[in-house]
Amino acid sequence: MVQGTVFCMIGGALIAASDDLAFDFLGYLFIMINNVCTAANGVYVKKKLESKELGKYGLLFYNALFMLLPSIVCAYLSGEIKPALDYDGWKNPWFLGQFGLSCVMGFILMYSVILCTQHNSALTTTIVGCLKNTIITYAGMVVGGDYIFSWTNFMGLNIRLEIILIKPEKCTVEPSYYGYLWD
Repeated sequence: MVQGTVFCMIGGALIAASDDLAFDFLGYLFIMINNVCTAANGVYVKKKLESKELGKYGLLFYNALFMLLPSIVCAYLSGEIKPALDYDGWKNPWFLGQFGLSCVMGFILMYSVILCTQHNSALTTTIVGCLKNTIITYAGMVVGGDYIFSWTNFMGLNIRLEIILIKPEKCTVEPSYYGYLWD
């Protein structure tokens, strides 16, 4: 059942993308790389939480620590460090307050993802993330003004949303002697 759910979600996404008038291969490639990395991260987090080696806060700390150097390298290679350091807003208390709040919200988001994964399956956490992205997509259709409407794209999004909303009641993961059995 889980494989069927995932295949239906991918099918809905492919239907939505098949009639994309603003198609960009590199953009879709990066999205697929992100999908693979997100799935691997969810499974890894679930395994580490079950083994009780690090705990929630240890996972948060080491995730941030391991990403610090690659983030600095990417910022340096793209030339973003100097403009960020020279930004005039660093002297503005309103900007500093909002920047601090965005950092706190980032921590809350990461903590909630780890907490959701700890109490549910990695698949459920992924489904919740997909639901959030779908809701943002629907809001962007109305508010943003940059959505190019097509029936194929709209139907693909609706198929994906239907699968996302049906999944939680239909799919469970049961532990067994040999690992996990997927219903």
